[in-house]
Amino acid sequence: MILKRLTIYLSIILLASACYNLDKPKKPDNLISKEKMVDILIDAKIIASANSVNRKIMEDHGVKLNTYVYTKHNIDSLQFALSNEYYAFHIKDYEAIYIKVKDSLELLKVKFEEEEEKERIEEEKRITDSLKLLFTEKDSLSLIKIKDSLKVLTVKDSITEMLIEERLEEIRGLIEPISDKDHQ
Repeated sequence: MILKRLTIYLSIILLASACYNLDKPKKPDNLISKEKMVDILIDAKIIASANSVNRKIMEDHGVKLNTYVYTKHNIDSLQFALSNEYYAFHIKDYEAIYIKVKDSLELLKVKFEEEEEKERIEEEKRITDSLKLLFTEKDSLSLIKIKDSLKVLTVKDSITEMLIEERLEEIRGLIEPISDKDHQ
């Protein structure tokens, strides 16, 4: 029992002393600036969030996803790893970088949602305009389109009017008018 406690205490002391002697990473000679690190992390997050369909499209267009960010920002993986390690140790700097990354990604999201809304509105307007054009033109039979009181588009042409008038004449002939005068 005493040996068990002694082993536990000794393990805790060794663990604490081992963690205490963490050496902070030295500042790399080619440390990436905070602003550039923000841009790199934004691009890395966007690439990482691409789903399989988008990845396929990007690969078809010659984008090498594994090296895209490094190539775009003219850095190598070692430079990024050392800079990332340095900023990760200096937590306040890393937190400031990630706050900028988060804010930038949220602004991009809002911007893309606004663009999608504009495109949706333009598409609806285009469809509406094409329908207006379709319903306001006269065709080869000289159909005249008019709007009724319910704002529903109806179609009248001379043939339809003639058929309606003939049907009304037939009905009028079957019904005798009622008058106030008595014909006795």
